[in-house]
This record gives sequence, C-alpha cells and structure tokens, in this order.
Amino acid sequence: MATVAVTDDTFDAEVRGSDIPVVVDFWAEWCGPCKQIGPALEELSDEFEGKVKVAKVDVDSNPGAAASMGVRGIPALFIFKDGQPVSNRAGAAPKAALKSWIEESI
Repeated sequence: MATVAVTDDTFDAEVRGSDIPVVVDFWAEWCGPCKQIGPALEELSDEFEGKVKVAKVDVDSNPGAAASMGVRGIPALFIFKDGQPVSNRAGAAPKAALKSWIEESI
C-alpha cells in the first residue's frame, strides 16, 4: 500500500474517517527534510499495510488541513486514531525512529 495523497477536501474522509490509524505527513515539494523522510514513509506504509494508513498533505496546495492542525513547520507528522490526533512530531527522523514512534502510538 503506497502513501495516500490527501487534500483539504478529502482530509476528513481519509484521516478522521479512517477505520485504521493514520500517519499524516504535512510536507512541501521544496522542503529538504520532507524529501529526506519520504522514502522511509513509503517503506513504512508497506510494512504496516492493513494496520496503518500513511497520508501525505502538501501544505502549499492544501493550507486548510495544515492550519486546522496548527502546523507551523514541516515536516510535521501526526498520528490519528479513531479520528483524533494522538501523537505528533516535527522534523526529519530516521526510518527506525519513525517506526518506533508509530508502534508506540498505535
């Protein structure tokens, strides 16, 4: 399962309405640290297939979702469970750290 591109219009359905936990990555094309963690998130979406959805929100194209979550810097990562944010972190991190964070949060 690849990551899912989420927009302002689909945020509620894809993230808040998901029946499995969702990792939301707020990112932008010009953001170096965002590009750095992108491949790790793709791999994790495969590893957690069926257990966790990984969603990506481009903050330049979809400022509403980012604003609603109070995102001030990117990359900003949130984990939603049962439609509510349960954990968040900012900045790039190695794949192992991201995986541990996801496992602890779900």
